[in-house]
Amino acid sequence: MNVLSLNHLTVGEKGTVQNITNASSQIRQRLLEMGLTKGTTIEVVRFAPMGDPMEIAIRGYRLSLRRLEAESVFVQKEMQ
Repeated sequence: MNVLSLNHLTVGEKGTVQNITNASSQIRQRLLEMGLTKGTTIEVVRFAPMGDPMEIAIRGYRLSLRRLEAESVFVQKEMQ
């Protein structure tokens, strides 16, 4: 299984959320409320010019995450 943190994916890559770890309870709760739950498919859309934040497509909408937040989200990368 190829599991890595979300911030290691590049533009156009997809993954399935496996878990959220190493985040404060507030950040973890906020990520869950935004739809980053286990089994959800995400796609990296783009990065800001300086690399932070990153934009992902999830559940039919676009979401911007700081790299620090993305480090806490672990995904199984989809093979292309």
